[in-house]
Amino acid sequence: MNVKEIYEKHKALLKGHFLLSSGKHSEYYLQSARVLEYPDVAEKLAKELAKQILAAGIKVDTVCSPAIGGLLAGYELARALGVRFIFTERVNGEMTLRRGFEVKEGEKILICEDIITTGGSAMEAAREVEKRGAEVVGFAAIANSGVCKRVNGKTERKKECKLPEDKPFFALEDFDFEVYDPNECPLCKMGACAPVKPGSRGN
Repeated sequence: MNVKEIYEKHKALLKGHFLLSSGKHSEYYLQSARVLEYPDVAEKLAKELAKQILAAGIKVDTVCSPAIGGLLAGYELARALGVRFIFTERVNGEMTLRRGFEVKEGEKILICEDIITTGGSAMEAAREVEKRGAEVVGFAAIANSGVCKRVNGKTERKKECKLPEDKPFFALEDFDFEVYDPNECPLCKMGACAPVKPGSRGN
């Protein structure tokens, strides 16, 4: 499966000057919602991701996604794995488990995003379920921006990656985008227009 072709077909691989949810700047942005708005495509991607997780022998009781970006990917992955789906959402800036969702002591949870850059939001969701007694068994995403190292991936882990090294990270494709601290962004230095924030915490 060529994930890059799928993103390009749905005009979801954007080029410009972007402010990522991690606070970093990038010349590229993956607008996964443009891909996942088609249920048949979302289902196909999730089934491919589920194959990786099952092949690795990871036992999963529940998939949890941070809202809003991870909702569609996480739901479809849970459906492909035949397990429960829950999500965390921000309340006063803090990732929180709400809406009556509960986790059990020792429940094995996989954290799923549409795309993982540094993994900051995924880690917030992980900490929220861990403090309630669950065990996070791994992380998953449709796409990896290239900051973190995925299982069987080609890109090496960069210092900005926030995912734990002792937990597997599954993704379908590496998009090895350069990301920059705002004060080191070459686009800013060249006088490009102010970065836009197209994700779930932007517009």
